[in-house]
Amino acid sequence: MKVINKSGKRKTAIARATMKPGKGIVKINRTYLENYSPDLARLKIKEPIALAGDFANKFDFYVRVIGGGWQSQAEAARLAIARCLVEANKALKPIYVAYDRRLLVADTRRKEERKPNDSSGARAKRQKSYR
Repeated sequence: MKVINKSGKRKTAIARATMKPGKGIVKINRTYLENYSPDLARLKIKEPIALAGDFANKFDFYVRVIGGGWQSQAEAARLAIARCLVEANKALKPIYVAYDRRLLVADTRRKEERKPNDSSGARAKRQKSYR
């Protein structure tokens, strides 16, 4: 089995995952998945591995995530890991799509830019005083 490299994006977070034959080790930014926090992020990253079952335990995953917040980083890492597993075993694709389409398809939503000459926010309107 060859080494598989895939990437995943969410907002401004970018994850690059490397999957190679091994014993089922998962590292996110050089941290073992068991030690990764917050707990919600750890559970989110585990989803594609849990759905793959014993097949995923034959591989080691090394994920490098930069940018974004912890939630976006977790979702980007989850996307990259799921893409690696589907590349290795095409039978996982319908399982992932039935569970959550976001495991294979990136969420393209981005932050709306704020409007010029108004530093309050993207949709907030300037207040009028009439004085």
